[in-house]
Amino acid sequence: MKLKVIMRLSAIFLFVVFVFFLTGCGSNAAELFETAKFEELQNNKEHAVKLYEEIVNKYPDSDYADRAKERLARLKAAQK
Repeated sequence: MKLKVIMRLSAIFLFVVFVFFLTGCGSNAAELFETAKFEELQNNKEHAVKLYEEIVNKYPDSDYADRAKERLARLKAAQK
């Protein structure tokens, strides 16, 4: 069980790194969203919330902003 979790997190990390290199060094909505999802998986919800909020503020018209709003609502509901 523990090995599966480690392998899953490793795969997600590699995916995030791949997205980072694919999109270049700049922070864009896709990169921020993938990083926020990774932060959630790492149980770093506070940082994930900040990243989702950054997406909503910087890229309000993107599909990622809508997805970030959904994730924010779920994270905030889980905190209650």
